[in-house]
Amino acid sequence: MSRTATTVRRLLAAGVLVAGVTACAPSAIGGLLDADQATPTPSGSASSDRLGPRASDPPLGTPAPTQAPGPQGPSACPTGGGGGGNFKVISAAGPARANRARDSAARARPWKDRPVVRLCFDVAKNRQVVRGTEAVTFTPDRRTCEVIFRAWPNKPETARSGNRLEVTAVAVNGRIVEPRVQPAGAPRGVPGTLIRVPVKGCVAAGRSVNVELAFTLTLGADGPERVGYSSEDGTAWLATAYPLLAWERGRGWATDPAVDLFGETVTSEQFQLETLDVVAPKGDDVLGTGELVDTMPAARAGSVVHRFTAEAVRDVTVTVGQLTLAEREVDGVRIHVGAPAEVKTRATPQEWADLTAAAVAELSGHLGPFPYDDLWVTIAPDIPTGIEFPGAIQFGNVNPRTYPQLVPHEVAHMWFYGLVGNNQARDPWLDEAFAEYAEVLANGTAGAETRFVVPPRVRNRVGETMRWYAALGQPDYYGAGVYRQGGAMLHEARRTVGSATFDRLLRNYIDANAHQIVTDDDVVRAFSSAPEVVKLLREYGAISR
Repeated sequence: MSRTATTVRRLLAAGVLVAGVTACAPSAIGGLLDADQATPTPSGSASSDRLGPRASDPPLGTPAPTQAPGPQGPSACPTGGGGGGNFKVISAAGPARANRARDSAARARPWKDRPVVRLCFDVAKNRQVVRGTEAVTFTPDRRTCEVIFRAWPNKPETARSGNRLEVTAVAVNGRIVEPRVQPAGAPRGVPGTLIRVPVKGCVAAGRSVNVELAFTLTLGADGPERVGYSSEDGTAWLATAYPLLAWERGRGWATDPAVDLFGETVTSEQFQLETLDVVAPKGDDVLGTGELVDTMPAARAGSVVHRFTAEAVRDVTVTVGQLTLAEREVDGVRIHVGAPAEVKTRATPQEWADLTAAAVAELSGHLGPFPYDDLWVTIAPDIPTGIEFPGAIQFGNVNPRTYPQLVPHEVAHMWFYGLVGNNQARDPWLDEAFAEYAEVLANGTAGAETRFVVPPRVRNRVGETMRWYAALGQPDYYGAGVYRQGGAMLHEARRTVGSATFDRLLRNYIDANAHQIVTDDDVVRAFSSAPEVVKLLREYGAISR
């Protein structure tokens, strides 16, 4: 029996790893387990500070070292190449893509030591449970004695709909370890949002550590958030639905607690998505992140592996179901739209594709070349408006012509949050106010935006944290204080210094901070030659100095 098999048996005996984790097997902790089990084992309460399905389970002990494959090792999800997928990816025009790459040459390049991630989701036939594995090679820029992941499906807004993410096993440099799972804002009865993985002997700046995880994702029905499935037709959408590495260069771990507010609290450096394998029932359509490079038979009969890869993204989203598909190509960008085939939508996938393509073209003219070669768009029936991800968007089943601000706002997030990242919990204005600004610019409604009457409670508080806004107890204040007020602030700044100056400085800000996580200081630095802008941002409370 191999060392890997011995480790798995120890985990099973200790109750830490549930038999039947997944057909995905890129790591030592998931490779030898059967994937047919479709019902997750209940976990302990959110207050549990240890890994395992029950708070009463005995501690794991100290197993012998296990040799895990390195980041270049093959995934065990596929069994061979060729065939099986329904999504026909179009080929973008070569010259258009080359021109976009040339125009992006002024931008900062991705972090050379960015993490490398291999991720696999094994979606059950009923699309209500997902078993997954993840392998991360992480090279910190400062010494650390732990690796921290966030489990965002466990935040209050998402967990209320029945979603939950539970890590079932972890290995560090091939040795099984036991992490501490802390609530960090998760509601009672739900696994925590903060997963602390100890690193024996610590890891120095510039040195690498390999972490592998197995996890179970349970999907709730008909929820309004980024994770869930439709009880009407079974479409499943999974975004930020895996343990997400929470490192911020130069600052360390982002441990901000989840808040009970509809909105994003994610912080993640960009990583190389070496492979994203989605194991789905044959006949299902799959939307992912990055470029779809292959489809192939899975190890389990009747399933297909859909493989994606991306050079630099800070999050991952996947959609699985019976979908009606539409595609467009604009300026070398491939746009893929999927809507549930069995649900009557208020706009067709073709209409969504046309509006998205128009927004990509319009905003590229203002903000510079679109950051991604592929943009994946899901129409998720139960999402109320839209949610952004790097190279992907989830829209609700709404009429986009009734809400003309919706498409350009979410497309604008491809620059603000996708390309130029931020700590969304600490500095939500750095993506939301700029996306609002760009949306208004695309729609030509700046006059109405600057006339917006800000509620007194949030006036001149643009730069407050998500926790501050959640504590107000009035969700509408967040939209008014950060989105509307923040967008109006930036349009006032543009009018104050002139459109040509503001546009030039904003483009320079995007190029200089591409592939990074920005702070207020980066905005001040970008607009230092226009002190009127910095003064205005200070008056609105966006910056503190």
